[in-house]
Amino acid sequence: MRIDRLLNLSPHGFHRVAYTDWGDPANPHVVVCAHGLTRNCRDFDALASELAVHCRVICPDAPGRGMSDWLARPEDYSYPVYLSAMAALIARLTATSRAADGATRIDWVGTSMGGYIGMLLAAQPNAPIARLVLNDVSPLVPKAVIERIGTYVGKDPRFDSIEKLEGYVRLVSVGFGTLTDAQWRHLTVHGAKQHADGRWGMCYDPAIAAAFAGPYQDIDLWPMYDAVRCPTLVLRGAQSDMLLADVAAQMTRRGPRARLVEFAGVGHAPMLMEPDQIGAVRDFLLS
Repeated sequence: MRIDRLLNLSPHGFHRVAYTDWGDPANPHVVVCAHGLTRNCRDFDALASELAVHCRVICPDAPGRGMSDWLARPEDYSYPVYLSAMAALIARLTATSRAADGATRIDWVGTSMGGYIGMLLAAQPNAPIARLVLNDVSPLVPKAVIERIGTYVGKDPRFDSIEKLEGYVRLVSVGFGTLTDAQWRHLTVHGAKQHADGRWGMCYDPAIAAAFAGPYQDIDLWPMYDAVRCPTLVLRGAQSDMLLADVAAQMTRRGPRARLVEFAGVGHAPMLMEPDQIGAVRDFLLS
């Protein structure tokens, strides 16, 4: 695994976007793995290590998360800025990962917010996305889910120890399912920031919460989903409140007519750390 950075431009200045880079840097088959709202690139370590045998795997930190720069103004935490950053990343990847004929294949695996970014990219004319994996991503976002996210995102709690921070992570991320102690610790350590006073908090800019200030309403993204034309795999936690069962079923019948795989005992969202979850993604991307 290598760590690299690129420059991107937001409405109020340049910022650096960090990413982990797995596998052969010249491999023409590239898989981009994009994380959820408050998460970071290290969520994909297990999946990336598995896929890196076959592909180059790139896992970016969205602006304001992980190792990427925080943005100058809260209003810049928006999908246009995220799309700009990912377009710059794809441009770099197509310049560095090429087969003998100059071709590069870009696949996209996105969890929650990362899936929305991938869906918006794949819906554009001449989109470079060859295959798309939407991990608990709904074209109809329920108002209740947005309200739930607004209860914790950006609150910036501080804890006296990493163990207490892990307890908080387990509480707000209960939808991830039954993970092992080692997996919870991995998610906590790589999502943590130790402040100057020695206390521990989350390593994302609390200002990302600006988008959840309300008023709340359902968000209808069906037109964007229907515009996707590449082969698509939809993953769903069987207890997800983000991607409801009837909406997931509709996704198999319209737009790209996605293949659907559900995981029992998981809500929002499958963390792609378990063998069956990794296998579903691997088999789809390599088939």
